[in-house]
Amino acid sequence: MKRLVLVRHGQSVWNKENRFTGWKDVTLSDQGISEAIKAGKILKDEGFNFKLAYTSYLTRAIKTLWLMLEEMDSMWIEVRKSWRLNEKHYGTLQGLNKIETADKYGAEMVQLWRRSFDTPPEPLTADDERNPRFEARYADLTAAELPMTESLKEVIERLMPYWETEIMPALHENDDLLVTAHGNSLRALVMHLKNMSREEILGFNIPTGVPYVFEFDDDLNFVKDYFLGDPDEIKALMDKVANQAKAK
Repeated sequence: MKRLVLVRHGQSVWNKENRFTGWKDVTLSDQGISEAIKAGKILKDEGFNFKLAYTSYLTRAIKTLWLMLEEMDSMWIEVRKSWRLNEKHYGTLQGLNKIETADKYGAEMVQLWRRSFDTPPEPLTADDERNPRFEARYADLTAAELPMTESLKEVIERLMPYWETEIMPALHENDDLLVTAHGNSLRALVMHLKNMSREEILGFNIPTGVPYVFEFDDDLNFVKDYFLGDPDEIKALMDKVANQAKAK
């Protein structure tokens, strides 16, 4: 049996402020730190034995991984980072409050920007200070690889080559594999692994800091998936993600 564990980073400071984050590099909130530590304890208690982990180029995912591995006494294992695991780029929405944006553009439009398959937000301009070309971490990427905005479709297009050439082969070689990333990059992977439709992925939400386990047979045929933790608590967390753009 092979087990792939997906963990969305713990709550970030911009999650707490209900802002679109995307490729903006923000750190974890105090709650996010606690979520990451709790996730590490759960994975240790469940007997997971990681020798390799993957994460994005963004601090909130990297710190979540560090905290989990520390709880598991596994900070020594190999960690591979890729920009292909970054969150969806939210274009001009990055930094804006989700409820205020919904008030301005309408909740239906914001839901499409957040969760639809192929409707991206408005792109950044070349000289926008939020353009990733101004960051050293992306210096090796080509102009074609650097997004100015993205839909889930485009996240899938940049993620799938990494899954097929890097993560999937590693899963063949490891019984347990850990990926710590972001809501939309993980949704992209889940859509592929479960062969979900566009309609199904629209309503699928991943809570922060909760281990999400996929089990496969030795030929990597999908067997089952499940979250680790209290089902009622996880359901409430998923509903909270879904309602981020709704007025209280």
